[in-house]
Amino acid sequence: MTPLQDAVDALPLAEPPACAAQAGSWCARFYEWTNNDFLASSADVVVNGTIKIVLIIVVAFVARHLLHRAITRVVEGASNGGLSKVLGRAPKRIRTTPLISQRRIQRTRTIGSVLRSITSAVILLIAAVMILAEFGVALGPILASAGIVGVAVGFGAQNLVRDFLSGMFMLLEDQYGVGDIVDLGEASGTVEAVGLRITTIRDVQGTVWYVRNGEILRVGNKSQGYAVAVVDLPLAHSADMAEVSELAGRVAAERVGQEDIAEDVLEDPEVLGVEKVTAEGATLRLTVKVNPGKQWAVQRALNAAITDAFDDEGVPRPVPLGLGGRLGT
Repeated sequence: MTPLQDAVDALPLAEPPACAAQAGSWCARFYEWTNNDFLASSADVVVNGTIKIVLIIVVAFVARHLLHRAITRVVEGASNGGLSKVLGRAPKRIRTTPLISQRRIQRTRTIGSVLRSITSAVILLIAAVMILAEFGVALGPILASAGIVGVAVGFGAQNLVRDFLSGMFMLLEDQYGVGDIVDLGEASGTVEAVGLRITTIRDVQGTVWYVRNGEILRVGNKSQGYAVAVVDLPLAHSADMAEVSELAGRVAAERVGQEDIAEDVLEDPEVLGVEKVTAEGATLRLTVKVNPGKQWAVQRALNAAITDAFDDEGVPRPVPLGLGGRLGT
């Protein structure tokens, strides 16, 4: 036997940690498996911490799943409710159309996606904070710093938050959608894009307007539910209003039955009567309900047809006072 071996044998044997004597403890099991003092001493902390972290992750995923399901149901229910209110005032012919169904589905998906993303971020943040606490990280300074940054960002991003919330409610309430013709006050035209912060509109002159949702105080939607084509017919005072009304109604009924606009007309034309009387003449008004966005095409078609019929029948038209005076001299 060598002197080195004798020295090693003379060293006192290392005693197991005190916790290893506790039967059934993680310390005793780790010491039995590894015969390592450090692993055995840390076993209880490691195992208990791991169990808590796993439990936090599982609870976070379960809460996320349940919230996502609840958001989907609430958003779909709100969209269906808003749609019912709008369609309840519309003619039966347009209460169920592929365009309306597509818009509802698109709106629901957009709102649901945003809300699900927000809830996922909040749950992930809470779970991360709880996991850091299990590792013994001091959360006081972190939370204080986050609070200061949050206040600073909140003051600087007030308009952004307002635009975001306004966009959410506009989508939820289906105030307008892509393809609608709207009047937003400063800008009016066809909606090309609807975002959570910006609504893009193109007017009749081709100009693209970018309107912040938080700045929209009122919305006039000319394409929702149904539209009304209004035809104002100027007449001279000498015109027989009863005969002219009958002629205008007959011509309008014949014109809306023609193939080019028949699909856009929802109800028969209605002659409302004399709308106003001025010094130059009177105005006869005729209306007809049409598909949204088609009122101008139907209005132009009716104007052309009724004007030709008036010319053929010799219906007198008003003459400007100045021109009439000159002609009479």
